[in-house]
Amino acid sequence: MRSSTLFRRINRHSVHSHAPHPLAKQAVREVCVPPVDSIVEFGAYVQGRKVPATTITDALGLVREHNKNKNADGANAFVWVGLHEPAAPEVEWLSEVFGLHPLAVEDAVKAHQRPKVERYGESLFMVLKTIAYLDHDELTANSEIIATGEIMVFLGVDFVVTVRHGEHCPLTVVRERLEDKPKLMNRGPAGVLHAISDHVVDQYLQVADLMQLELEEVEATVFADVSSRDINRIYQLKREMLEMKRAVTPLQSPLAALPQRRVIPSEMREYFRDVGDHLSRVCEQVESSNELCSSILQAALARSNALANEDMRKISSWVAILAVPTMIAGIYGMNFDFMPETKQVWGYPAVLAVMVTACVLLHRGFRRNGWL
Repeated sequence: MRSSTLFRRINRHSVHSHAPHPLAKQAVREVCVPPVDSIVEFGAYVQGRKVPATTITDALGLVREHNKNKNADGANAFVWVGLHEPAAPEVEWLSEVFGLHPLAVEDAVKAHQRPKVERYGESLFMVLKTIAYLDHDELTANSEIIATGEIMVFLGVDFVVTVRHGEHCPLTVVRERLEDKPKLMNRGPAGVLHAISDHVVDQYLQVADLMQLELEEVEATVFADVSSRDINRIYQLKREMLEMKRAVTPLQSPLAALPQRRVIPSEMREYFRDVGDHLSRVCEQVESSNELCSSILQAALARSNALANEDMRKISSWVAILAVPTMIAGIYGMNFDFMPETKQVWGYPAVLAVMVTACVLLHRGFRRNGWL
């Protein structure tokens, strides 16, 4: 079988003093095995430094042995396991190893959850929505500007399990930054949760700034002198802003309540409050950008209607101007023997002069009224 197989079957035969009957049934039992393909990285950290461990269970055993026999230095040893879009059996295996709650495991597998913080005994389960700005060489009406994903964090006394859904916002940068600074890693699982949430909120701020630039560019085109305005692009930005708002705003309440959780040490609570302040700033910026996008859309529609009315006035003016010579030519084009001035030498020039005079007077009148 391949190494990525999630289950293996173990056949057990009943052991007796005599030979088994040929028709005896075999008892088959399925045993879960650790995740293989979905695991990004795992490690055991003691006093902020990574220590060698061959398997997740070995790392957890090493950490718990250290915490059991730790000295007065109070070093917090823990295990950090990172997964990317795991299958259900993989998360279920981790739930057996770390004692994760079944409801949290179900949410981590299915994904598409709202940002939230749930407490299960002495552990926490937190869901963070991630967003990323997708740059395009040429933006079309069907282009996706903002991509969303999720990060689920299982937080215990001596472990952190992160489950990431989506291709963006990897946590490798966070892990490397913490490993380079053992003092930060020595804060324990709560320190890792703070670093992850701070990283996600920083991504929010970057995307919000980029969307603000997009809106400013679109706003400039709406109020420019050119007559072409892409309503589809403005509506697309409005749709993406709503998607961003749905990802960012629901996180405010869970993050504000996080410092009051007993699992979070008192020395880490001020750090989470700082992340909450940054998130409030992002939410305010997203809300203002969303309102600005609505105003731009309304202004673009109003400008388009004004341009259409202006074009209709111009067309109507030229139609009225051309109607005079058309009417006169139509009248004199009728086949009657007795019509005024048809036998006069000056008749033709006089009719032309009347046409030109009427057209000039109408043109001046329309220009004076702003129709031309």
